[in-house]
Amino acid sequence: MKWTCLAFSSVVLLGFALGVVTPAGADALTADRAVAIALEKSTSIVNARAGVLSAHGALDNAYSGLLPNFSATIDRTGAWTNHRVGNQAFGGFVTPPTNTFDVSSYSTTPQVSGSWNILNLSTITGLSSARSGLKAAKLQEKASRSDVVFFVRRQFYSVVGAIQLARVNSEALKLARDDERRVRALFEVGSVSKSDVLKAQVSTAQSELDSLTSVQDVSIQRISLASLMGVREHELGDIDTLLTAELKTYDEASLLAEAEKSRPDLMAAEASYRAARLGVRSARLSRLPYLVVGGAAGFELTSSSSFERPRTDSTGVELTGPRIRQGSHSKTDRQLSASVSLNWNVFDGLATNGRIASARAGMLRAQETRDALRRNLESEIHQALLVYNEAIERDKVARRALESAEENIKLTQQKYNVGSATILDLIDAQVQLQRARSQVVTAQASIRVAEAGLDRVRGLAQ
Repeated sequence: MKWTCLAFSSVVLLGFALGVVTPAGADALTADRAVAIALEKSTSIVNARAGVLSAHGALDNAYSGLLPNFSATIDRTGAWTNHRVGNQAFGGFVTPPTNTFDVSSYSTTPQVSGSWNILNLSTITGLSSARSGLKAAKLQEKASRSDVVFFVRRQFYSVVGAIQLARVNSEALKLARDDERRVRALFEVGSVSKSDVLKAQVSTAQSELDSLTSVQDVSIQRISLASLMGVREHELGDIDTLLTAELKTYDEASLLAEAEKSRPDLMAAEASYRAARLGVRSARLSRLPYLVVGGAAGFELTSSSSFERPRTDSTGVELTGPRIRQGSHSKTDRQLSASVSLNWNVFDGLATNGRIASARAGMLRAQETRDALRRNLESEIHQALLVYNEAIERDKVARRALESAEENIKLTQQKYNVGSATILDLIDAQVQLQRARSQVVTAQASIRVAEAGLDRVRGLAQ
């Protein structure tokens, strides 16, 4: 019963493996298509775009410190006072302190005002820093795109390699089962021993385990690829499993020169360092005085007020009857004002010192990032070239091993046909052939990954 369940599970897994191993087709996902999707939807690209947007905001904020500021207001105010007791001077008349009076006033004030920092060295330097920051953000976006291209291509070929290995292991499993049936048949007629049957069963079990592992690995690699691309795994569809590589010869010195000119992360680090250095200068210049001009203009300004007091006799006694009402009204067609001020923050509670220290810390980090990229560049080029050359050599060795395994299976088959080799010798030769095929698949995928790595380290535009 246990053997039946295992065989059934293997058949299911084999069917799944054959389902995911699809040849190249019109609708199959290619490496270039996967990269294009990732450059639109991946998390790294979204974050890089957000960084550029943030840098644009910082630049606009820096401009706001240099451009004039204008504002327009219109005020309508009113005030009312009822039953006030005391003296009140109004229109040349002073009321006695015993009388009560009412006062109301209204005014309308339309106004346009503005100010302009015409000489602020800190703000001017800060604008230059913001410009460099925007340039660094754009270059960093390009560097993020280059990273996404590399990681997606590497993962894509990992998926292809896993699918190809699943195909090879599926074929190996089928072959192992056929060999086991033949060994059983020979055992029944007494041509082989029980030990040979057990060895065939072990080979079949190992093939089933390899098939199970390879099928699971296909799912794992597909999920990783979908995560890098920013999509769901089921949206990937079929994968183009064609593995072809055009072998090239690279010169390390040329690659290094190309990387120094084209690597976006190097240029982004340089721009970030310049922005940080200007930020330190801007913080220091904030200690200096700065000049501000301002002005305001009001048009059609109106003001009116009214005053009511009781009638009194010569002794100041309030009389009955209507109250005396007096008022005033004024209107101004235009009112202009201007100012020029020289401001100097002599002591701001160490806020400037804190700003300078923070800017210096940012500059040190930016400088170290730039220097680290520069000093590691040659090593990265050398390492990527070694990986590529190693992948080529592995492919050559794997192909020679495959040729030898194919020749060996032919010779072993001929020996077995004439009785000079056993069935186990034939099975061993078949296993070696399947292993050689797996190594060729792995080597081809490694070449494509190494190519993507070379494109990344030399800053090849994507």
